[in-house]
Amino acid sequence: MTAGTISIEQVDHIGIRVSDPHRALAFYRALGFELEREVEFDAVIIIRNPRGVEINLVVNANDDHGGRNVLMDVEGTKYAGITHVALRVASVADTVRALKSNGIEIRQGPVRFGEDGNVSVFVRDPDLNVIELRGRDEDLDGVEHYTPD
Repeated sequence: MTAGTISIEQVDHIGIRVSDPHRALAFYRALGFELEREVEFDAVIIIRNPRGVEINLVVNANDDHGGRNVLMDVEGTKYAGITHVALRVASVADTVRALKSNGIEIRQGPVRFGEDGNVSVFVRDPDLNVIELRGRDEDLDGVEHYTPD
C-alpha cells in the first residue's frame, strides 16, 4: 500500500433505503436473507444470509416515487449514485426458478455481458432498488448478449 491510500479489505454491508419494512423483509427473505436485528437507535433493520452477506434496510424512504427509480428510470437524465447491487449466486438456473416461485419479476436477463463466463438476472425490490443476481454461465436457454445502446 502506498502512502495516502486506504487498504479496503472487503465490502462490510450494503445499505438499501426502503419505505415499508414488512414488504422489504418479505422480498429479501425470498433472496435468502433473514432478520438479524432491528436497530434500537435508528430506523435500520439488519438482515443477513447464511453466507454472511449483510444488508441494512434503512427504513426512511418516501413512498412517492411514482413507479420510477430516479437513478434508473428518468429519461434523458443520469444522476450520480449507485445504480444497483450485484450479489453472487451459486446457480443462475436455481435463482430463476426461485424468483418465479416467489412471484418476483425478472426485469432483465438472463443476460451475458461480454465473455467473462457469467450470466446475470436483474430484479427490483418493492422500492424499485435494482438487484443483480450473478453467477457462472450454466448454458441456460434464452440468455441474451448485452449490447449497449
